[in-house]
Order: sequence, then C-alpha cells, then structure tokens
Amino acid sequence: MSAPISNVRPKPDTVLVDIVDYVLNEKLESDLALETARNCLIDTLGCGLEALSYPACTKLMGPLVPGTIVPHGAKVPGTQFQLDPVQAAFNIGAMIRWLDFNDTWLAAEWGHPSDNLGGILATADWLSRTAIANGKKPLVMKDVLIAMIKAHEIQGCIALENSFNKVGLDHVLLVKLASTVVVGQLMGLTRDELINAVSQAFVDGHALRTYRHAPNTGSRKSWAAGDATSRAVRLALIAKTGEMGYPSVLTAKTWGFYDVLFKGQPFRFQRPYGSYVMENVLFKISFPAEFHAQTAAEAAMTLHEQMIASGKLIEDIAKITIRTHEAAIRIIDKKGPLDNPADRDHCIQYMIAVPLIFGHLTAADYEDAVAQDPRIDALRNKMECVEDPQFTKDYHDPDKRSIANALTVEFNDGSTFDEVVVEYPIGHKRRRAEGIPLLVEKFRTNLARRFPAKQQQAILDVSLDQAKLEAMPVNEYVDLYVI
Repeated sequence: MSAPISNVRPKPDTVLVDIVDYVLNEKLESDLALETARNCLIDTLGCGLEALSYPACTKLMGPLVPGTIVPHGAKVPGTQFQLDPVQAAFNIGAMIRWLDFNDTWLAAEWGHPSDNLGGILATADWLSRTAIANGKKPLVMKDVLIAMIKAHEIQGCIALENSFNKVGLDHVLLVKLASTVVVGQLMGLTRDELINAVSQAFVDGHALRTYRHAPNTGSRKSWAAGDATSRAVRLALIAKTGEMGYPSVLTAKTWGFYDVLFKGQPFRFQRPYGSYVMENVLFKISFPAEFHAQTAAEAAMTLHEQMIASGKLIEDIAKITIRTHEAAIRIIDKKGPLDNPADRDHCIQYMIAVPLIFGHLTAADYEDAVAQDPRIDALRNKMECVEDPQFTKDYHDPDKRSIANALTVEFNDGSTFDEVVVEYPIGHKRRRAEGIPLLVEKFRTNLARRFPAKQQQAILDVSLDQAKLEAMPVNEYVDLYVI
C-alpha cells in the first residue's frame, strides 16, 4: 500500500509569497517606468476607443442584466455605462484587446500586459467613487500607473522562462494572476488575504489556446483578456471576505498546478521583480497585428514602395521568402482559408500581402470586404516561412529582445529585390525616440473617433503631462472619457 498523504497544511508556495511581497513592499522609483506606464495608459485606452467602432465588440458591452444601476460603480471609457467593478473590468478589458493593437510582451510566453488595465482601472474608479460617497479621499492616477507597472512585471517576469502555450494554456492565465494581486492590493487586502487570492487564481479554470489556432481561431481571443481581468476582480473580492486559500496550489503532489497542468515542472525565473517589463514593453504603433508580424508588415510597406518605383505588379511576383524566428512560425505561419478577422490578424502571410498590395494595414483590412480580394490569397500561396536560428536566438536574448523578419521577393522574370530586414519594430524600446511621437498621434486619432474637439483637448491636457496625470483623482480622469 502507498503511504498516506500528509494532511499537515504547508506554508504557502514561494511563488505566491514572492508575488505578494513584491506588490506590497516594492517602492518603485523608476521615472522611466512611470513615464512608460503613462504612455501605455493612453495607448491602451485609445485602442479601446477604436474598438467601440466595431459592433462585434460593442454587443458585449454593458451590464450583465440590462437596466442594472450601480450608483458608485466604475465607468467604462467612451460609453455611458456605469457598472459593478467585475463587469466594468470585462467591458474595459474586452474593448482594449479587441483589435489586437495594445502592447505586447514576447518571451517563452507571449501576451499583452496592458490587458490588466481592465481590472485595474475599473477597481480604482469604483473604489474612488465609493470613497468620495463616504467622505474619504479617492485614489489618484499614480496609483493606477504603479499598479500597471507591477501587473506588467508579474505577468512579464513569469512569461520570460515559462511557456504556457506549450502545454495548451492561454496567456490570459497570467492576466488573471497579475490582475488579482494588484487589484487586491488596491482594495486593501492583507498579506494573507492576497496570498489566498493569488492561490485562487491558480486554482481557477484556465483558458485553452484553441481559439487562437487553426481550425478554431475565433473572436474569443478578443475578449478572453477581459474575461481574465474581470475574474481577477471577482477573486480579489472573494478573498476580501476572508475566504480561505490553498497554500500549495502549485506544488501539491498529483493535485497541484505543476503536476496537473505543467507537466510536473516548477516555474523558472530569470530575474527578480522590479520594473523591467514596463520599461521594455513593446508598443503596437504602426499596425494592429499580432506582434511577431510587426516587422514583417513594416518590411512589406518598404517593398510596396519599391514595387511602385520599379513598375512591378503584384501579379509579377513568383515567390516571397519570409526569414523569421521560431515563435512566428509556431503562431502565425498559416496556410489555407481564413474564416474571420481573428483568423486573419494571426496569419503572417495575410499581414504581408495586404500592405504589399494596398500600402497599408488597418483594423478594417481584416474584415470580409477586404479579405475577399482574390489577390490576397493568391499572394499568400506564394509565401514560404523559413526559420533563421540567429533570429530565434536574438528573440530570446534579454539584451536584444528582437522580433526580426526579413522578406525576399522573387519575380516571374527571374529578378529579385534585395532582402528587406527589420529587426526591431517601431514600438521597441530601442526605437522609443522614433515611436513615442507616433504613439501620441495614434492616441489623438483614437480620441477623435469618439469625442468632440473640446473633450479631446481636455483629455490630452492631462494625459500628456506626467505630474498633472499622476496627481489627478481616478474618478475625475475617467469622467473625462464619458460620453
């Protein structure tokens, strides 16, 4: 007979404790991280405002039960909704992720750390409005920026060495985890309550990646992060009641996360928590496209200009070779029919074909009206992805973090263009000086989609001033975005 399993309750797993102690005790002093967080905030909210132009997104907005009134609830930017913080987190999280245009983190695991803003902003706004109603002080936007930095750090540092996609789990697991602890801290949970909440996030059911891959690619990938960050708010609220946690949720034999879902392997860590992830986060500035294709789309734009200058036609192309990194091949190298926008913005061939043909790649270019152009699929069929081991190595190098793609076009007459190589996208830390003015312009464009000129200017006056933004009460800032 096997030995009985000990029923002595262990101390909490080290991973849980380290996350909680970082959130409670880390004094962030990085001006770069705070400035980047401000840019991340405006870019993320701008992405959400653009998404509100799409009925597929807006049909998911609003309260669960129509007509629900929450007097001191969180407001959803760009709308007239005021909701409980759980549903507000879902609304904000879904809209900011809908068009695949917010920030990105690439490592062993991929993801979009600004997805956590759904839970952070909803919780901070609800807490602020409730505090004012009770004669207390609201939170200020610096609290939001700090929570963003810490959520980015937790999600990103775990992602550096641990691949959830290789065991079939979606990266929004890390959104749920990071959001749970930072919104719990905003709510005032004790250390023990936060450890309980984080354990609950690991106990929870976790999303499969199947909605990101053929043959099931679909629009859930656009609201999965909203679901995850809203679930985090719910778990933090549960923990706040004093609900117990599960201290060895990761390490318990047979029944713990590692044994059940991670092939028995413990998490590995490259670096301690600090502000590294926010400082190095990747912004999507030029194209609403899966990030592994950002440099490919940029190269395609260059080739489009060369095609025009040379008088070559799309029909003259015989073959396109895409020299790329392993992650791009695993995620977005896709043959065969593409059934919906979610399918198309995760196909590197589609994201090269459109700018080559039209000279642009926008969110609208993934819709059926554009996708039915027969030239796109004809061009896709002439493309081949080839892994470059050096590109893959540089992708994982913490000092480089490149996302390189190189395109070579061969023509029917046997001629070729010189290979176009782009190692770092414009949203990379190495291109910040070039990228931030364009990021601000992207924000201005997105504000103009939703608000009249006077309201746009009021938002810009605060959002582009670091000190003014940090000092502003959260509820007052969110009110600037109410229609």
